[in-house]
Amino acid sequence: MHVTLRQLAVFEAVARNGSFTRAAEELHLSQPAVSMQVKQLEENLGLPLFEQMGKKIYLTEAGRELESYAVRVSQLLDEAEAVLEEMKGVKRGSLNISVATTANYFATRLLAAFSQRNEGVTFSLDVTNRETLIRQLENNERDLVIMGKPPDGHDLDAESFMDNPLVVVAPPEHPLTRKKGIPLSALAGERIVVREAGSGTRIAIERFFAERGIEFAMGMEMSSNEAIKQAVEAGLGLGIASIHTLELELDCGRLAILDVEDFPILRHWYIVQRRGKRLSATAQAFKDFVLAEAPRFVRLPEQYRQSSR
Repeated sequence: MHVTLRQLAVFEAVARNGSFTRAAEELHLSQPAVSMQVKQLEENLGLPLFEQMGKKIYLTEAGRELESYAVRVSQLLDEAEAVLEEMKGVKRGSLNISVATTANYFATRLLAAFSQRNEGVTFSLDVTNRETLIRQLENNERDLVIMGKPPDGHDLDAESFMDNPLVVVAPPEHPLTRKKGIPLSALAGERIVVREAGSGTRIAIERFFAERGIEFAMGMEMSSNEAIKQAVEAGLGLGIASIHTLELELDCGRLAILDVEDFPILRHWYIVQRRGKRLSATAQAFKDFVLAEAPRFVRLPEQYRQSSR
């Protein structure tokens, strides 16, 4: 079988994008050049890899088989590149990181500090939801991921590096802001603004209330932390959010943390990688940096600083 790495790379891009045009844009090639590479690959293999139905293209059975091998070849080449970069040391290299949307409030500070110490390192940062983070880890698409505790059974290595307290927030003028030791049952009569189903924060909140036999009235479901904060500020309900997302609002007095019994809900931040993945020198240095120094780059109210160390 006479197949070139270039043909495999072009084929994998077309298969992943489901389009010759988008693959050409990604690879900075003309569409005819992409089509020619795929045609030559099909001729070498003696089998069609794509079939067209209407305006869409689909992988044939042979195409689906080849795609899995093409992805593995690409990953092996990336690993080889990482090993060679490791020989050069941390002064050069690249780092592909993904972080949960909530973690982005401090992750950019971490990357900035690490970059200042290692000026030759380049970064790719993806800020996304929990479902996508897990998929990226399963597909070995990123060097490292920062997220809440990953689910079991996904062949991952995760190390906790910092607490992540979830607190109840309200507008400053809300009557409960003047009370101390608010019983948890008091929240049963309040509308709660929460993250979407499936998010790590939402899972933790639902488990917390279920364990205590308390039902909470969900006021609104939001897909971002910013939307939750804005909804609470507007008086649409109380919010439950990571304290790491609240720095600006607390400093400006736009939100207040309520003193509710059994709160905060204590979660943790983890730095995660595929089990058995060989990290480059750059990725390992960043992981060590996060484990050793992350809490220094988080700004919290005084009563929460101790728990983050």
